[in-house]
Formats: sequence, structure tokens, C-alpha cells
Amino acid sequence: MNKGTVYWITGLSGAGKTTVGKILYERIRAKKPNVFFLDSDAGRIVFNDKCGYSREERLDGAYRNARVCKMIADQGIDVICSTISMFDEVRDWNRANIENYKEIYLEVPMEVLIKRDQKGLYTKVQNGECKDVAGMDMKLAFPKAPDIKVVNDGTLAPEKIVEMILSD
Repeated sequence: MNKGTVYWITGLSGAGKTTVGKILYERIRAKKPNVFFLDSDAGRIVFNDKCGYSREERLDGAYRNARVCKMIADQGIDVICSTISMFDEVRDWNRANIENYKEIYLEVPMEVLIKRDQKGLYTKVQNGECKDVAGMDMKLAFPKAPDIKVVNDGTLAPEKIVEMILSD
């Protein structure tokens, strides 16, 4: 059986992971029925996630997403996973264990993320109301060698980013 491809879309909160992931899902689904979209925020609900947002809890969640992606891809189904998961060890595991793995990093300057602040996380950290926010008060390992790196500062339409992913 042919293995599916895992499209691992990573970036900080507000980078556009879910938006790009949904469009990528629709584009692939238009050509073939075997595609699965896993958004890590939605996954927390589906998995009845009791995990918090500490580094260790985020790492556990990232590994869970990676194992689910591998399981589904091993059945010949493409998987699009939108997740922060800024851990070298998880990306290394993906490369070692997922046959068709494509890592997409949506890099966004912090000033753009703070301006977007869709979930209010960055403002809460700045006001001392929240902690353990990736990229602010939680250090992360940004991808060193993604298959595709896009600076998503608002100058590219999400559809154009998806075209870049599919043409690679």
C-alpha cells in the first residue's frame, strides 16, 4: 500500500496554520478522497485533552499528533496537521518515522503576530494575565531545515502559500 503524505504545518499562534491547512485540505480533497485534516486546537477537544500548556504538556501533545499522523498516513491517507509543535525532537521523530513527510514553517515577525493577536494571547502575556505562550515567555526550537519556509507577514494570500506547498 502506498503511504499518505503528512503535511506538518508549523508556526506560532496566529501564523496562519489553520487557514493554510484548511485551504490545502480542500485543494487535495478535490483531487482525491483520502485526506485528513488535524488541527491541534481541535485535536485537544477530540482527544478530551487534559493537558495544559507547559513545555512538557505541549511536547506530549506534539508527539501524540505525530503518532496519529503516522498511523493515518500508513493507511494511504494524506494528513494535514496544523500545529505549533516547535520541538526539534518531534520533527526529528517525524522525519525518521513518517515516510512521506513535508514540513512547512510559517514564519511571522513577532510584531505582526502581536498586531493580529486573534486569540488575545500575546496581549494577555504582555499584561501579565497569561503565561506559557509559545514564542513569548516560552522558548522554542524553530525549524532549522523545513521543506518549505514561508514568511507569512500578510503580503501573500493563503491560496498562494498553498500553491507553493503543492508545487514543491
